[in-house]
Amino acid sequence: MVSRVIPVDEFDLVIFGGTGDLARRKILPGLFRRYCAGQMPPNARIIGAARSDYDDAGYRDLIRLAVAEFDADSAKDTAKLDGFLAQLSYVTVDARGTQGWDTLATLVRPDVVKAFYFSVGPGLFGDLAERLHLHEIADSASRIVVEKPFGRDLDSAKALNADLAAHFDETQIYRIDHYLGKETVQNLMAVRFGNVLFEPLWNSQYIDHIQITVAETVGVGGRGGYYDKSGAMRDMVQNHLMQLLCLIAMEPPNKFGPDAVRDEKLKVIRALEAVQAHHIVRGQYGPLADEQGYREDVENARSFTESFIAMKLHIANWRWAGTPFYLRTGKRLKAQSSEIAVVFKPAPHSIFDDETDTENNPKRNVLIIKLQPNEGMTLDVTIKEPGQGGMRLINVPLDMTFAEALGEGAQAPDAYERLIMDVIRGNQTLFMRGDEVEAAWGWTDPIIEGWQARSDVPKTYDSGSAGPEDALMLMHRDNRRWMEIKP
Repeated sequence: MVSRVIPVDEFDLVIFGGTGDLARRKILPGLFRRYCAGQMPPNARIIGAARSDYDDAGYRDLIRLAVAEFDADSAKDTAKLDGFLAQLSYVTVDARGTQGWDTLATLVRPDVVKAFYFSVGPGLFGDLAERLHLHEIADSASRIVVEKPFGRDLDSAKALNADLAAHFDETQIYRIDHYLGKETVQNLMAVRFGNVLFEPLWNSQYIDHIQITVAETVGVGGRGGYYDKSGAMRDMVQNHLMQLLCLIAMEPPNKFGPDAVRDEKLKVIRALEAVQAHHIVRGQYGPLADEQGYREDVENARSFTESFIAMKLHIANWRWAGTPFYLRTGKRLKAQSSEIAVVFKPAPHSIFDDETDTENNPKRNVLIIKLQPNEGMTLDVTIKEPGQGGMRLINVPLDMTFAEALGEGAQAPDAYERLIMDVIRGNQTLFMRGDEVEAAWGWTDPIIEGWQARSDVPKTYDSGSAGPEDALMLMHRDNRRWMEIKP
C-alpha cells in the first residue's frame, strides 16, 4: 500500500538559521524527501538565510553534503537531488542589523504562500519578526514557524508571545513540536476517536493507569551548555511529554480542527493537579566504562540539573478521577524507546483457576503505542495457552507495526516533513497555541521552584540502566511496575 501524496500550493519558505544543525540534519533533508514524493510544486522555492557568507552555489553544495550525510539513501537519486537543489537560494542576513534584508525582500514573491522558519535561538524571534514587517517581507497571510525552547519559564514565554504578537496574529504562528508530527502520535487520535472499540473504555472505570516513557541512550553530547540550564523538566516534560499527555487524556473535540483540538488539550493542562514532592524522582547519569558522567559532559562538577525525571500525575476531572499518569524520561538509559502504555484494569472476577493470575500479577489488557524507533501499536489480550491441559492463561500481543501492516512503500513521512507541509497548508492542528504554552509553564514553574527551595539533589544512576532505583519505587509503592525499556 502506497500512501496518497497531496500536493501543496506554490510557496516560498525562508529558513533563518539555514546553515545550522537543525536545518542541515532535519529540515532540508525532510523537504528533499517531500520533493522526491512529488509533494513540492515545481516552482516552490527554499531560501536559506544566516550570517554565513555563501552564494547560491556554495549553499547548494553545503546542503548536498548534508543530505548525503543525514539521508544517504535518498541522496543516491542524484537527478532528483539536483532538481531539488535548483530550488534553493541563499542570502546573508544579520538578524539584528540591516545586512541582507533588502535582498531578501526582492527574493520573496508576493503572490505565493510565504512561510518563515525561525531555526534560531528564541532570543532572535522578536528581532526577526520585527524586521520581516519593517522591510515589508511578511504580510497578513504569511506564516512563521518557531522552535523550542519557547521560553524557560512562564514570564519568558509570555514575553516571547508578546514579541511575536506585536507583528503576527496567533493564526500565523506555528510553534513546532516534532513529537506531534510522528505518525503514531496522530494515530493515537484516530484510534481513540475513530473506533467505537476504545472510547467507551477510555476512562477511570476501566483504565488502571497510563505510562508515558521517552528514553534515550545518548547523553547530553554537545548540548551541555544549554542542557545544564534546562534539564529534563524544561527540555522534555514541559513540551514533548506534556503534549503526549494531552492527546491521551483529552476529551473528544467536536471536530478535527486546530482550535477544537487545542481547546481540549488546554483543558487537560489546566486540570493537572499540583505534583507532590514525593511523587517526583530526579536523576543524573553517572560514568560508565569509557563514557563520562553527566557532570563531566556539562563541565560542571556541582551541577544539580536532572538528566532523568519520573513523576506521578493526576488529572482533576470526571474522566480520570483516581487514574494516575506516570511520566518518565531520561538520557543515557538502556535503550532508545518512546511509548505510551495504557494499562486496563483486570476483569472484576476471574472464572479461571489459574495460578499465574494473582493479585500481584493479574492478567490484563495493555495497549502500547510505540512512537520510536519502530512506530506501531500492540494490544495485549489474554488467551488459553495452546497445548496445555486445563485453562492456563497467557497474554499475547496483537501487533500492528506500521511498516509490516501497511506493506512495502508505506513509509511514513518524518515528523518535520509532515509538520512543514502542514504549515504550507495553513493547518495549525498539530502546533501549540500561545495560551497552551503558557498554561504548561504555569504548571511546570512551581515544581522547579520547589526543587530550588528544598535544594533538591538528583539521584545518580548507572549509564545504560533504567534510571534511579527511586523511580522503580515510585511505581512499586502503588503495587505497579514500569513497562520494560526496550527498543
